[in-house]
Amino acid sequence: MDVAGTRASVDDIVARLERLPTSWWQVKARIIVGVATFFDAFDALAIASVLPVIVPLWKLTPPQIGLMISAGFLGQLLGALLFGWIAERYGRMTAMIWSIALFAVMSLVCALAWDYDSLLVLRTIQGIGLGGEVPVAAVFISELAKAQGRGRFVLLYELVFPIGLVAASLAGLWVVPHLGWQYMFVIGALPALLALALRSLLPESPRWLAVHGRHAEAEAAMTLIESETQKATGAPLPPVKPVVSTADKPAAWADLFGPLYLRRTLVVWVVWFSAYFVNYGLSIWLPTLYRTVFKLPLEVSLRYALITQAVGLLGTLICALTIDHVGRRAWFAISFAASTLALATLALFPAPSAEQVLTFMTIAYFFISTINIGVYLYTPELYPTRVRAIAVGAATAWLRFASIIGPTVVGMMLAGGLPSVFATFATVAAVAAVITGLYAVETKGRVLEEASP
Repeated sequence: MDVAGTRASVDDIVARLERLPTSWWQVKARIIVGVATFFDAFDALAIASVLPVIVPLWKLTPPQIGLMISAGFLGQLLGALLFGWIAERYGRMTAMIWSIALFAVMSLVCALAWDYDSLLVLRTIQGIGLGGEVPVAAVFISELAKAQGRGRFVLLYELVFPIGLVAASLAGLWVVPHLGWQYMFVIGALPALLALALRSLLPESPRWLAVHGRHAEAEAAMTLIESETQKATGAPLPPVKPVVSTADKPAAWADLFGPLYLRRTLVVWVVWFSAYFVNYGLSIWLPTLYRTVFKLPLEVSLRYALITQAVGLLGTLICALTIDHVGRRAWFAISFAASTLALATLALFPAPSAEQVLTFMTIAYFFISTINIGVYLYTPELYPTRVRAIAVGAATAWLRFASIIGPTVVGMMLAGGLPSVFATFATVAAVAAVITGLYAVETKGRVLEEASP
């Protein structure tokens, strides 16, 4: 590889991306990738709407329920690592296409499950695709964004994930009682069509192509983006101005643990683990808790869960519009602290009512959900293009690890009462608030290559 030529190509691509005004082309790219991410979220939470039906149908115990929830996340852990490597080795688009195809096809197969064991296996395999799509998509969108306003640009795309969660809750409210639980998985199979067309709809990341010495392809991709942007804006593009001089280092796993990146890696892993330990540990269990612990009707249980998801969506919208002003570190630390207060308050009730759980869980979820999408913006900013996909994949593996442990912990601790469950999650959020506030690196407004040389 021509190192000097590669470095010059990367610097040129970065400068050309930084001069682009936001246009319909960027919006279109976010919509296309967002459709896949929407269904990723839909499929991830579909099990929450299915469980209240299959628990009595298959006579499942709390540990079995926890294992069913966690099985999907085990697959997602494997998928995050596998498709992170594929994205680094073969390209962002290749990784996205295959991960979308896998989780969509397996969603349809899940609808054919005949008992607990079969659904357990099929959900695990589906999880490999689910775990691979979201982090690679976040990397791809981040690599299209310029420094100024990147938080708003990326998080307005990331909003499709909580929208997908709300849609899963909303669809479950009607689909499960009227059509049957299998149809939740049938709906989740729709993005298989997108996987077939994705390659022709969007170019490969020009940043990735340039870093890998594929100069002609990087030039072609960049020319396409510039042409579409100019066509959308109807005005000449601003002149190209050098913005950064990139390093000529080869890709290496050691980057994640070298002197510059070790602190970043450890802190962001804590953020991923803690935010999703709290999120999935409680939110996926909520409909089942309302149904089994509080004996609420199925429709009421699903409606309560929908309220929590809808408020979480509101929180993520506020985060998307303001994080470029507040900053990543301050936002995460404050949100973790606020979630801690809500969960700790709930833990003080010896026997909380369903309404008290709804109220304080919704408050906690309002804040924790902003971290859940914000960290998809933050993590790609912490690493250079040469290892960005691997680093994000490794970080999201902690999401999956937390999501495996969280639901299982709830299932094991329910015998000791709900207050102990809420106290455990409050403690995790409190530790994360302290670590984030003290040690997180601020990245707002910085060019990716300048923030992560």
